[in-house]
Amino acid sequence: MKQRGITILTDASLITCIVQRGTADKIVRAAQDAGAQGATINYAQGVGVRERLGVMGLAIEVDKEVITIIVANDQADRVFEAMYLASKLDTPGMGIMTLAALDKIATYVPYELVERLAGKTDPQE
Repeated sequence: MKQRGITILTDASLITCIVQRGTADKIVRAAQDAGAQGATINYAQGVGVRERLGVMGLAIEVDKEVITIIVANDQADRVFEAMYLASKLDTPGMGIMTLAALDKIATYVPYELVERLAGKTDPQE
């Protein structure tokens, strides 16, 4: 019987992007084109200064989409930049995005991949 154990991944970052509702699909597509494997989209409602933004008087929608993506550290900057451009975050009122290092990630990783990453190339070893 195979013994159960936990596989910890440590070389990863979390990108969180909060944008206006209806824009998440194109942002996720841009992230995947830049190397992200997938994304989670949640729906939220913003609070705070939402009627007007600055002197420009732009109306800010309260309905938001929250995109979370876990990427390898070596992909993080590339995916972050692609998402930034796709979400037009250089425009006032479009949203905000963060990038954070993750200490640990636990999920299913195929045994063969774990062995290969550990330096063993022959699955029979």
